[in-house]
Amino acid sequence: MRIGLLTGGGDCPGLNAAIRAVVKQALGEYGHQVIGFRNGWKGVVDGDVIQLDRSNIRNILPQGGTMLGTARFHPHSAGAMEQVMATFEAERIDAVICIGGDGTLNAASKVADEGINVIAIPKTIDNDVWGTDLSIGYHTAVNIATEAIDRIHTTAESHNRVMVVEVMGRHAGWISVAAGIAGGAEIVLAPEEPFDIDRIVKFLRHRHRAHANFSIVVVAEGASPAKGSAMDYEVQLGQFGEIIAGAVGERVAHEISERTGFDTRLTVLGHVQRGGTPTPTDRILGSRFGVAAVDAVTAGKTNVMTALQNEEIVLVPLADIAGKVKPVPDDLLRVARVLA
Repeated sequence: MRIGLLTGGGDCPGLNAAIRAVVKQALGEYGHQVIGFRNGWKGVVDGDVIQLDRSNIRNILPQGGTMLGTARFHPHSAGAMEQVMATFEAERIDAVICIGGDGTLNAASKVADEGINVIAIPKTIDNDVWGTDLSIGYHTAVNIATEAIDRIHTTAESHNRVMVVEVMGRHAGWISVAAGIAGGAEIVLAPEEPFDIDRIVKFLRHRHRAHANFSIVVVAEGASPAKGSAMDYEVQLGQFGEIIAGAVGERVAHEISERTGFDTRLTVLGHVQRGGTPTPTDRILGSRFGVAAVDAVTAGKTNVMTALQNEEIVLVPLADIAGKVKPVPDDLLRVARVLA
């Protein structure tokens, strides 16, 4: 078989582990060919291809990012889907393995509707892909965010400051909640639970008056105030619908400073969370997904996504996950509240 392979959307640690696993399993176990598309769906539209073999994947396992490159491009525009189909026909692609988050997987579902055999692999540091317990990149991002919070603790305490740390998470607050708990933050603001700035201010005043001279507030980029509360704010979006980094963090820091008089500073982790060396967990998860994807293609199981459920790799129909977001569960949100 000739298997197409692409990575789309934002990069994250662990993508190269999945690419490596796909190539090694396809060539070594089954004798398939693997055709890589550079820069995600854009590479499919442009016909930008590379034949992958063992020489391409040597030493990429510990590297962050993706050797294939990526782009935020979805083949929904006029003529784009026709070009996708033309490229697959020209390259004689029997099936395509797409590694991506919600946008890439939504595009994969559309391509599957056109009759192309598709296997999806979930990756996103936001960990919000429906149907899988973990997505590639999340574990590393939480480690990075937790380490940052640990470092910020020392300077916050030294200067008697409130430190606001903004992390990624547009629709779901997996990073903010997990890193907030692991890093010992006093307050965690996630998209799942709109916040009340008056309650935050009251808590901080009590804390600083009673027993502490500093506080850490972790904010997900998609967090927003509750309707009718004292803070009037809407999530700030860029021209392509992306959240403007630092917008909500800056506003929260400003409100805390103005209402309490405490010295308040903002740190926006931004793309730092996407970079660097993948943790062993992300390397192993990417490897498991890559092997499972090739096994599925070979067995004729297509239009599905590899997923981790209860420590086992399973296949989930693409139609079941399209357009859905996996929120942080109530019990984990409660832990963040209880420990603040």
